[in-house]
Amino acid sequence: MSTQTAPPEAPAPVTGRPPRARPPRRARRTGPAGGRTSKTVVNAILAVVAVYTLMPLTWLIIAATKNYRDLFATNPFSLGSFHLFSNLGALFDYDDGVFGRWLLNSLLYTLAGSILSTLISVACGYAFDKYAFRGKEKLFGVVLVGVLIPSTVVQLPLYLMASGLGLVNTYWAVLIPSLVNPFSVYLARVFSEGYVPDEVLEAARVDGAGELRTFTKVSLPMLAPGFVTIFLFSFTANWNNFYGALMMLNDDRLYPVNLGLYMWNQNVYQQPQLYPLVIIGSLVAVVPLIVAFLCLQRFWRSGLTAGAVK
Repeated sequence: MSTQTAPPEAPAPVTGRPPRARPPRRARRTGPAGGRTSKTVVNAILAVVAVYTLMPLTWLIIAATKNYRDLFATNPFSLGSFHLFSNLGALFDYDDGVFGRWLLNSLLYTLAGSILSTLISVACGYAFDKYAFRGKEKLFGVVLVGVLIPSTVVQLPLYLMASGLGLVNTYWAVLIPSLVNPFSVYLARVFSEGYVPDEVLEAARVDGAGELRTFTKVSLPMLAPGFVTIFLFSFTANWNNFYGALMMLNDDRLYPVNLGLYMWNQNVYQQPQLYPLVIIGSLVAVVPLIVAFLCLQRFWRSGLTAGAVK
């Protein structure tokens, strides 16, 4: 008995040239020279932005220490004779201390308006997030449309409404419009989605807490960083509210500080002694904003981070 083995198959004919092996691709490395160059470029850009941002404030601080003669006789960024305290005294003594009244008016408009506006916005954003009701998304769309409308566009309708109600040239004419802020409502909904879990609310309801108690005792403390963030936005907007006060107020005793300084600046050509007062007044008007941001920056940073990442 013989065993037959199959003959080996002939190899297939080779057509063309065999494929050329490609050398492995080397990863691109950034040498120390390239890293130093990029850092230099970034630092140079940051330095230019810092100079552009701080130059007006630096000029304001230096100019606030000069008298009227030194303002025009010396270089804008050179120090003259030191008159800061005398300028402050003249500022608060001029016209029976009207600047101090303007400062108090701004604090009233800003603090009262910002606190109430923030409470209203947080409550509305919380309701849009946690409750289901008919037409919720359409109503929230209307709120988003309000974000796109510039505040100057609605000042004339607001003036006509205030005139019809007899509120023109009163504190209420400036306070009431500042209570509604569509952008703050949008931010409040974002913060509510990121900060307040639905499970916590369900646990509070199981324990017998009502909706108002759940909001004030459970949700509002959890929304504290978001509350401060919205408050700072509202504080800045209300402090810088110039056009609304210009439209609503005629009595200079009701002016906020920015409108009062604008009126002084309009009269510097007829009354040159007002020029140093406008400068030192502008410096004083910036101080409350700086203090607010320095005191609340911890909540500000955590609020921005939590609101950006859900």
